[in-house]
Amino acid sequence: MKINHIEIENYRNIENLSLDFEDVNIIYGENAQGKTNIVEAIYLFTGAKSFRGVRDKELIRFGEEFSKLKIDFSNKNREQNAELLIKGRRNATLNGVKKKSASALGNELKAVIFSPVYLSMIKDGPAERRKFIDSALCQLKSNYRTVLKEYNRCLTQRNMLLKDIPNNPSLKDMLYIWDKNYAKAGAKIIYQRRKYIEALLPYAKDIYSGLSSGKEEIDLVLKGDFDYENLETDQIEKKLMISLENNRSQDIINRITTIGPHRDDLEILINGKSARNFGSQGQQRSSVLALKLAEASLLRDMTDEEPIALLDDVMSELDESRQDYILNHIKDWQVFITCCDANTVLRLKKGKTFHIKNGKVLGD
Repeated sequence: MKINHIEIENYRNIENLSLDFEDVNIIYGENAQGKTNIVEAIYLFTGAKSFRGVRDKELIRFGEEFSKLKIDFSNKNREQNAELLIKGRRNATLNGVKKKSASALGNELKAVIFSPVYLSMIKDGPAERRKFIDSALCQLKSNYRTVLKEYNRCLTQRNMLLKDIPNNPSLKDMLYIWDKNYAKAGAKIIYQRRKYIEALLPYAKDIYSGLSSGKEEIDLVLKGDFDYENLETDQIEKKLMISLENNRSQDIINRITTIGPHRDDLEILINGKSARNFGSQGQQRSSVLALKLAEASLLRDMTDEEPIALLDDVMSELDESRQDYILNHIKDWQVFITCCDANTVLRLKKGKTFHIKNGKVLGD
């Protein structure tokens, strides 16, 4: 999988850019000049939202009405092109054919992003760890995003109903209807998350062992309202229905749904202890790197194609041995590296360089 060319128009601080890429691409310059904007623009073609957690309208250059992104890329021995128009919402075109949603592009282009925003995944709350699992699954399973959207719709409707019931008790009978749809979608999410963690764990163990020189071991456990281990989807659905029924009175009092995968957490353990509560800064950083490298490796093995690796301002924060370890794991992939000084990574790999200043390329 390789991106050969990109055109960027009215995107964040970039007015117009047209760039040709090679296997290794190093985008360097001072902070706040537009390096990450290029990487972010590439990542949007996976069908995902911005990894920086902003709304689409914030991606449009200030004072402009729209943003337009185009790429030429190759995968599965095919030359393809895609376009994203951001105007109110994202509109996607693949090989000249308009797609129903921008997320559909994720079926064609896979990428894994390494960014400082993920280094807080362990320190922050469960939402960030759930987001890590869900983002990975959206690239692997074409229907997962649809199920996730259905679950969130049911959750929103159920919470609205819980808020209205104290003022209108007759609405209580409607909870059962929403509970059935809610449990059905929730069970699918829990099952897919559990299977993903089971598949991811061997990769994470191997990579973390390498990062720690074999001194430490990582483990991953999906924690929820009950023990998910060895349960099939229909069994999870039944248990969710029972839990919802048992918690119904409490949910009405709290006016919010307290049961379901929106409250799950991924527990990350180092030598059997919580990395969040007891891990050192180095252990926490190594844990995140191991998870992201494991995500990339699993994506490669399940799709039979190397994903694009986007390394956004993380290499300079690592010692040389960890830099070498990361690049050795993605040595056959197309790589985009952002940094302040190109020399910090050029010693590791030859590559095409782009010097970015104020959203413009000063030279290669």
